[in-house]
Amino acid sequence: MSGERLDYQRAKQLAGHNDPEVRATLASRSDLRPELLYYLAADPDASVRRTIAINRTTPGQADLLLARDRDADVRAELAAKIARLVPDLSAEERDHAGRAACEALDILARDQLGRVRRIIAETLQTVANAPADIVQRLARDTDLNVAAPLLEFSPLLSDSDLLSIVRTGSARGGLSAIGRRNGLDEKVADAIAATKDVAAIAALLGNTSAQIREETLDRLIDRAPMIESWHDPLCRRPRLPTGAVARLSRFVADHLLDVLQARQDLDSEALAALSEEVHRRLGDATTPDTQDGKASDGNEAQHLFKAGKLSMEIVGEAIRGGRRTFTIDALALLADEPRAVIDKAISTQSAKGVVAVCWKAKLPARMAEEVQRRLAGIRPNTILHAKHDGQYPLDPKEMTWQLEFLADLAGEIRNP
Repeated sequence: MSGERLDYQRAKQLAGHNDPEVRATLASRSDLRPELLYYLAADPDASVRRTIAINRTTPGQADLLLARDRDADVRAELAAKIARLVPDLSAEERDHAGRAACEALDILARDQLGRVRRIIAETLQTVANAPADIVQRLARDTDLNVAAPLLEFSPLLSDSDLLSIVRTGSARGGLSAIGRRNGLDEKVADAIAATKDVAAIAALLGNTSAQIREETLDRLIDRAPMIESWHDPLCRRPRLPTGAVARLSRFVADHLLDVLQARQDLDSEALAALSEEVHRRLGDATTPDTQDGKASDGNEAQHLFKAGKLSMEIVGEAIRGGRRTFTIDALALLADEPRAVIDKAISTQSAKGVVAVCWKAKLPARMAEEVQRRLAGIRPNTILHAKHDGQYPLDPKEMTWQLEFLADLAGEIRNP
């Protein structure tokens, strides 16, 4: 039937056929009179109405009818068609023949079903002559799947629009989409950096085309030590502020030191700071364990412990400062474990073993994360993190077992 030319009377007969497949086949034709297409837009069978929704020759009034169809698939098919058609309409067409199509698109952009709105957003995400009011509305949609494509790609969103969205809020995750925009302006970057949205800032830092001021990067580096998701993108930023490399080297994981060393824009001071940090982590004999510029005699931790001055603050500073020998001595004293047990946990890069040592030493669980990262060089994706309430991630029985296991490996008799 699709290959034949149909006269009007025959087409009318087929439009009333009992078989919905016959009517659907008729609905797919591009040579039907508008009134028949409109008639089929009200067909009781959803498959027929879906076919009418897809048909590019369907008149605007039929599209308006279908925009409120009870079947979600009908509305979704219509949304995909109209979102592709409307941007191609001339100004004159939008004022006249295309007015119904624009109205239908507006109805669909307010559809209660997120899937329908998402189809429009994804179709219009890079279109420069899309209806601006619809783009503005969908960019502020509470459904991230709807808003994200426009927030990340739409050329119709100005810096002022983006600043407004950042400041007033958007769908959860929407700021990350903005942070990924190509060539993001520094004012918008500043606004994202000033939020508490860790994921959005990570996306911003990972966007090498984003314009981020040095002052903004400095502030983010100040916040970065405890936020691992920022470490990798910070180390790979195209330009870093003066002194940033030395600061980053003090807290990023070992594999990121390699990333920093591979940069081609480092001056001699930055290279020297990196080299010193690498030697310090390796326990290189040429880089003494120091505090306030003085070499440790190896008994400093013991002296402080006997005097009752080996505080969490001192241990924390030693961890952050890369004082490997002092930190291991301190952990052994505070945990009342043989030093070989601590050495074994660290040398085997056992996250559970390090956590158990820190627990026995009565360190805060958050500090145990630092010991895993800085002292043992455990990769970020395998670090055992404290629970949300700040408690240790392992059961006390398991941590006790870990200590016994480490003692066996080290050939030591531990204190119960």
